[in-house]
Amino acid sequence: MAELLLALDVKGREEAARVALACEGELDAIKIGYPLVLSTGLGIVKELAKANIPIIADFKVADIPNTNALICEEVFAAGCSGIITHAFCGSDSLLAIVDGAHDHGGSAFVVCEMSHPGALDFLSGANAERMAKMAKESGADGIIAPATRPDRTAVLRSVIGGSMKIYSPGVGAQGAQPEDVKKYVDGIIVGRAIYESADPGKAAHEFRVRAL
Repeated sequence: MAELLLALDVKGREEAARVALACEGELDAIKIGYPLVLSTGLGIVKELAKANIPIIADFKVADIPNTNALICEEVFAAGCSGIITHAFCGSDSLLAIVDGAHDHGGSAFVVCEMSHPGALDFLSGANAERMAKMAKESGADGIIAPATRPDRTAVLRSVIGGSMKIYSPGVGAQGAQPEDVKKYVDGIIVGRAIYESADPGKAAHEFRVRAL
């Protein structure tokens, strides 16, 4: 059974709260990113927490170690349970995120390969596999790998083994289906197919059932 994560890439507090409350009981986590946080501030985390759903900050952090550590402090002080980071800035920058997350009782997830076509330019193949190895060596809790390319996600699973989680974006609007990757991953990430639905709660329930 794969977890269901909602990529809540909406703007505005009211819309975010409406979707989150509609999906209560169907989600294992909500992933928030720049569109929502830049339009509302990090205070939105505490508002979304009213739906009793863990919040993961999808900031795809990519900076020097000191800056990464400071970002972690703000993210977890706001009430997030996890953070998503890039690995290409190097092992020291990655370790700053992993250590920062763990110091605050949170989790760190590492982008190894993204779900859009342009990811094939750099975030794929040997580069992705090298970053997956870095994620494992750093003690990260999991990686991000694409539902849109199940064969690649299978390869990355073989790199990290079974002890780390894989969360997989690209289900729904980008064309992937839960059935494509659920045997390889611990969670599927769905965005527009839920939050743009006329009934987000029903849509979330349908994806949850298909992820079983």
